[in-house]
Amino acid sequence: MNVSFFQELLTTIADRGRSLIDLSIGPLSGSGDDTIEDLSRALITSLGEASGVALAAKVLESYKQLDERGKRNFFHVLATEFIPRQEDVAAAAGIYLDDPTPQHMEALSEAVASPRQEFFRRLNLAPGATAEIVCLRTDLQQLIKDDPELRLVDKDLVHLLASWFNRGFLVLQRIDWSTPASILEKIIAYEAVHEIQGWEDLRRRLDPADRRCYAFFHPSLVDEPLIFVEVALTHDIPNSIQTLLEQERKTDIDGKPPTTAVFYSISNCQEGLAGISFGNFLIKQLVGDLSKEIPTLKSFVTLSPIPGFSRWLSGLQADEGSELLSHDDRDFIKTLKKGDWLEDSDLNTVAKGFLLPLVAHYFLFAQDLNGRPWDPVARFHLGNGARLERINWLGDISAKGLGESYSLMVNYLYDINDIERNHEAYINERTVIAAKAVHSLLGALSKPKALATINE
Repeated sequence: MNVSFFQELLTTIADRGRSLIDLSIGPLSGSGDDTIEDLSRALITSLGEASGVALAAKVLESYKQLDERGKRNFFHVLATEFIPRQEDVAAAAGIYLDDPTPQHMEALSEAVASPRQEFFRRLNLAPGATAEIVCLRTDLQQLIKDDPELRLVDKDLVHLLASWFNRGFLVLQRIDWSTPASILEKIIAYEAVHEIQGWEDLRRRLDPADRRCYAFFHPSLVDEPLIFVEVALTHDIPNSIQTLLEQERKTDIDGKPPTTAVFYSISNCQEGLAGISFGNFLIKQLVGDLSKEIPTLKSFVTLSPIPGFSRWLSGLQADEGSELLSHDDRDFIKTLKKGDWLEDSDLNTVAKGFLLPLVAHYFLFAQDLNGRPWDPVARFHLGNGARLERINWLGDISAKGLGESYSLMVNYLYDINDIERNHEAYINERTVIAAKAVHSLLGALSKPKALATINE
């Protein structure tokens, strides 16, 4: 699709449509002082296509001028006014109950259809609207934190965004050193797992033959990656991020073909698309594509952080009723939190023996209130059909790694032959598929293996 041509066409329609707004839409004053709420009501009642495009553009222009209070008021209007008419729903429901024909079911469906969804569909007609609606949802998510009533608006918006950004519209592109600088700058800015320290660091991640980066794009957000993954091609499964990212690497893809593809960083780029999953498609497609491109690849693994472990352990420490930790264990956690144990070899050894069994328990037994694994990264990869393969001590000794997981990292293995079976076991039974090496760590845990369920 020639996106620039399409956007230019919409812009032309919008410009012409502005001249028709006063003629076709009664509620507007025509004075230029119409509020965004007035424009939104006019948009949802508009019948003309050209004027509808122009109205959508005016709504988006008006939205950009709003402060936080104005945005909150706008979303409240959507939440309270843009809802199905109760009398229409009641009438359609009564008719259907008296005579449950397909036609009456269709009429009932139309009666309960959300006017908010129709509003956002019409809003999306404006030139460049999709990107602006994604930004609009970023604002909405912030307001929801202390205004739960707005969740109704968000639910309708997520429903539409999930449709607009479904897998059929996504384009997978490789990011390399020849990619336009405007996109490379965004890769640096959006990296959320292992910070990229400027252009030279980015080049070390993109330019060598044993490094790859791939991103999903959408036709409506041409220069905006939705999600990207950084890949290292190696000869074994890595156990630390500092080794993987070191400047001087021994791996030579040309001299000795790689056997392992390591997905070591996955970053979502658009806050406004939170809750709409792209990563599962990205990983599975790359496993297939890379195995075809490089036949020597036999293992597809991650080197992943454990962002929930430190917080979970602090909750366990504060729970005096838990039998998983003794009084001395709780004191030792206080020692670890001071952060000076890494340079003390004796304390380091003790910390390793103490933490490895606990993190194994964390992965295999700790759950949130919905019965899912506590760790968000684990939920993602296990839900994709990966296997928890190995836990790595001193996997990330950066300040972030020490703060989140006391230096621990984990490898998830994507076995092409087992992905679907693992996925089904996780989705249907919440089974955590893990290697024997992970289970064996529990043997060093001398405490009762009670299910550790802690409120998030």
